Amino acid sequence: MDTKVTYKGLPLVRNNNEIYYGQPSNESIVYLNIVSTKQVEGQEIADKVQVALISTNTELDFLQRIKKQGVKDGLYDALDVGAVWLQSTLHE
Repeated sequence: MDTKVTYKGLPLVRNNNEIYYGQPSNESIVYLNIVSTKQVEGQEIADKVQVALISTNTELDFLQRIKKQGVKDGLYDALDVGAVWLQSTLHE
């Protein structure tokens, strides 16, 4: 059984400390980079997370693709703000 992880109906793909959120076929996706982690009750969790709304236009270099960016405390806060940015862009 192939299980896909989604958040608010859109796919999440993780590669080490990088997480991509959204459909690659859309004009934008959210890029999350776990900058630091901390131990909580014996579990390693994301502490500082860089979040960026990026264009999926691969003809641009990475810095030109960034539409919005910031740093949040914790994965949930970063993913939540990224989801708001993405939904706003998709409904324009």
